[in-house]
Amino acid sequence: MASALLAAGCASMPGGGEVQRVDSAQRGEGDSQVRVFGVSPQEGAQPEQIVRGFLEAITSDEADFGTAREYLTEDAEKSWQPMDGTSVLLDGPGLPVRDGEIAADGESVRFEVSGERLAVVDEQHVYRPDNRRFRAQFELRRVDDEWRIAGLPDGLILGEQDFLRIYRSVSTYFYAAHSTAAEAAPRAAATLVADPIYLRHRVDLVGETVKALLAGPSEWLEPVVRTQFPGEVSLAPGARPSIDDEGVLTVRLSGLPARLGGDTCSRMAAQLYYTVRDLGTAELNEVRVSGGAGKICGLTAGEARDNAPGLMIGQQDRQFFIDDDNRLTVVQDDEDPRPVAGPLGRGEAALRSVAVARDAKRAAAVSEDGSSLYIDDLSGSDPLEAPVYSSASAGEGTGLSAPSWDGLGDLWFADRDPAQPRLMRMTGGTGVATPIEVAGLGEGRSVEGLRVASDGVRIALLIRDGEDRTTLQLGRIERTLVDDSLQVVVEGLRPVAPHLENVVAVSWAGGSRLVVVGRPAGGAEQMSFVNTDGSTINATSVAGPSEVTGVAASEQEEHPLLAQSGDGIARQHQDGTWRIVSPEGTSPAYPG
Repeated sequence: MASALLAAGCASMPGGGEVQRVDSAQRGEGDSQVRVFGVSPQEGAQPEQIVRGFLEAITSDEADFGTAREYLTEDAEKSWQPMDGTSVLLDGPGLPVRDGEIAADGESVRFEVSGERLAVVDEQHVYRPDNRRFRAQFELRRVDDEWRIAGLPDGLILGEQDFLRIYRSVSTYFYAAHSTAAEAAPRAAATLVADPIYLRHRVDLVGETVKALLAGPSEWLEPVVRTQFPGEVSLAPGARPSIDDEGVLTVRLSGLPARLGGDTCSRMAAQLYYTVRDLGTAELNEVRVSGGAGKICGLTAGEARDNAPGLMIGQQDRQFFIDDDNRLTVVQDDEDPRPVAGPLGRGEAALRSVAVARDAKRAAAVSEDGSSLYIDDLSGSDPLEAPVYSSASAGEGTGLSAPSWDGLGDLWFADRDPAQPRLMRMTGGTGVATPIEVAGLGEGRSVEGLRVASDGVRIALLIRDGEDRTTLQLGRIERTLVDDSLQVVVEGLRPVAPHLENVVAVSWAGGSRLVVVGRPAGGAEQMSFVNTDGSTINATSVAGPSEVTGVAASEQEEHPLLAQSGDGIARQHQDGTWRIVSPEGTSPAYPG
C-alpha cells in the first residue's frame, strides 16, 4: 500500500523520515484527523507495482488526483475521467493479475483487477446497490523505460473502508410535485423532499454540495420533484460557497433571469439552507443569494421554516397500538396507555392493524381476520361505521395489509387476496378505493406491506416473491392529469435493504431514512436504520427488545421508536434504553 499521512491542521508536511504505507482496511470513517496522500511511482517499478500504486493513489484526499495521474501515460491522463462513477468493493480491489504476457517487444502488458462489488456511485453522485462480480482491465506501456498505465476504466475503484473514509452522505432538497393533488394540502407545494447523494467530504464539501443542488435532482427522483433554480443557473466564476464565522452562507450565481421575484429567490434559498445546514462546523443562520448586480435575497433560519422538509408529517407527539382487548390505545410521554375515546377505542370490532391519520383525528383499522377496513373518528359516542372496503380473502398472511396515510390525506393499503393482489389508494380517506399499478413488480410478486412518506411522492413497499421471501423496495408515486382525471402509478422500484434476506416490518424514520426489521442471510432478526438510496454499508443496528415483529418511527427523528416484541409493546427512551409500556399489544404506529 502506498499512502502518506498528515495530521489535519498541520501547516506543512514533515521534511524527513520514511513514508509510511497504510493498509486501507485499517482506515475507517473514524479517522477524522487523518489526511491521506498518494505516493508517486518509484523509479524502475514493475507493472504490478504501478497498478497497485495507482489504486492506492486514488484513495488520497487530493482534489485533482494529481499523484494518481503520475501513474498514467500522457494520453491516458488526458482521457481518464475519475468522476464518472465509483465502484465500491467489499474487500477492496483484488491484487492485479496479469492478463497476458509482456509483449514480444517488451513494451506492453495487461492486468485485471477484480472484487465483489457492493454498489456503484454514478456521475450524479447517486448510490445504487450492485452486488455483482467486478472486473477491470489495465493496459501498461513503457514510457522512457518506465511502466505507465495506458488504458484503464473511467471512474474510481474503492474498497468499502476507503469509501466510508472519503465519502459522506448528503441530502439535497427539492420541492414535491403533486400535480393537482396539491389542492388537497395547501402546504404540499412548499414541502422539500430529500434526495441523498455521496460526495467527497474532504474536498470543498459545501461548494460541491451546492453544485450538486444546482445540477438538479437525481434521475430517480426527478419525475416527482421540481427545483426553484432555473435550468441555466450555475455558480458564478470564482465563487466558492462557504459558511463564515457568523453562520452565513453566501452563494453567488450566474445565469439568473434579469427579473427574479422575491418569493422565487426565497424558495431557492430554502433549498440551499436545508441542503447545506449540517455541513459546516458553524451553525447556519442565514443564506444570502447574489447575482451579477449583488445581493438578491436573504433567508434566515427562522424564515426557512416556511419551506421545510416534513411540513406534512402531522401530529407526532403520541403513539398508538392495539391492546389485548382489541382496542386502539394511545401512548403519550410517560403516561399509562389508554384507549382512544372513539369507537375504535371501545373494542367494537376485533382489530389486526391500524393507521392513525396525520391530523390524529381519525384512524383506519383492519379487522382481526384481515377482511374488512374501517375508518372512524378517534373521539365521539357514535357506533363504529360499516367497513369502507372488504377483501375477498381473510386469514393470516392474506386479506388487507396495515394501511398508511400520506401527507395529502390519502389512505394506502394492500389487498393480499391471492387471486387478485393489489395496491389500493383511497383519495382523502373517503369514497371508493382504487387499484394502483406498481410498474415493474413482475410476475409472481405482490405487495405484502407498505409505508408511504408524508411528502406523498415516495412509498416503501414490502414485496413478497414466489419463493416466499419479502424484500424492501422504494417506489416513487407519480401523479399525472389525463383528460381531467388524476392518474396515479408507482414507478421506479429499487432495493433499499439488499443485505436483508427477509424483511418483516418497516417505518419511515426521517426524510431519507427508514427503520427496518429483517433477517440477513444466515443471521437472526435485527432492527436497523438504512438510507433510502440503499446505502446499507452505513446501516446502524438498533439494540432493542427481543423478537421484534413490528416497529413504528416518526419522520421527526427526535421522537422515540415504538416496537412490537416478544415482551410486549416497548418504547425507546432518548438514552437508547427501552421500556415496556404494555405486556400485550400489536400494530405499533405513529400518525401516518
